[in-house]
Amino acid sequence: MATQEYAASIQGVSIRVTRLDAAGNLMTGSADSYTTSAFMRVSFTPEYEEGDEITEKGANGVVCVTYKAPDTLKRITMELAICEPDPELSALISGGLLLRKNLNTAADPDHKSIGWAAPGVGDDPAGNGVALEVWSHAVKDGKKASVLPYFHWVFPFVKMRQSGDRVIENGLMANTFEGYGLGNAAFQSGPDGRWEFPVAAERPYAYARADWAPTGLNGFYTWTDETGPVYFTSATATDASSITVDSAAALLSGTAATLTFSANPNIVAGDSIKIENVGTPFNGTFAVDSIVGNTVTYVSSGITADISSFNVSRNAKVTVVNSVTEAASYTATTSLDAGGSTYNVPGSKDYNADNSIDNIIASNENPS
Repeated sequence: MATQEYAASIQGVSIRVTRLDAAGNLMTGSADSYTTSAFMRVSFTPEYEEGDEITEKGANGVVCVTYKAPDTLKRITMELAICEPDPELSALISGGLLLRKNLNTAADPDHKSIGWAAPGVGDDPAGNGVALEVWSHAVKDGKKASVLPYFHWVFPFVKMRQSGDRVIENGLMANTFEGYGLGNAAFQSGPDGRWEFPVAAERPYAYARADWAPTGLNGFYTWTDETGPVYFTSATATDASSITVDSAAALLSGTAATLTFSANPNIVAGDSIKIENVGTPFNGTFAVDSIVGNTVTYVSSGITADISSFNVSRNAKVTVVNSVTEAASYTATTSLDAGGSTYNVPGSKDYNADNSIDNIIASNENPS
């Protein structure tokens, strides 16, 4: 029987903080999910309620009944320490006011975030709370693991506020947040669909080995379950009317595969598309060679025989991985599922560019 590959969690890689709504659902706006590697530590401690202990003695003073109820997990207590006074991350986690200023020109304002003001007296700084994810390296035999090289730690519901002394001195100013964490079934598969164990989100914390971490990213992101728009998802197990795979034509040194959609997918030649669950010869990531109307053609060396049509599976999906045009140029039509990943640099114009200050009274409020 196979066992786990043993590895140690060493060094933090990055964190992702995502705003929650009142029901605990992950919010998906352009200023709702913040990713950074500029953190010093994330610590958490399971907090237990001690079970009642019952002891009864007989008339002679000898114990005749004794019972200790089990200790039960109530929550976890948490602390997050970041490297620098980060106004946007502070506002996302613990409310307050995000202070912004135009550092460009009046004709082309950029309204950068340059500061933060604490919540008002009497305000709830944590709002509806956030989901916190942390990635660390998985190290085996003194080096990073070759398979699943990261640990993915999930805290699906966290409410935190700033804590500790703020000291301006000849040294680093501490920037810490503390609070508690609970389970949150609404976390499901996370903001990008990469968390494979939705049932575990009902617990205050969980971890699993992973093959990916958001390295090299810093700022607000809109995450999707893929890196681009999904243009086709099969509705039934034999949805041949919506998509047909045809390999009758040869192209270059390989064989051409043709996907015919029920509506114009707005894919262009040069796009890189990821094809899943259509069929073994057709699955993979390919560059689009040509497109005419609803028909997309690409080269797949895995096709060895002509196939006039193919019944695709219920989970068939075609996704644009890299586009040669702006994602905004794609539009959704019937049977198409528009999505896409949008990067927003810290202090981006996707905030309300007409206001020099965006008011974020509580962390559940979207400043856009």
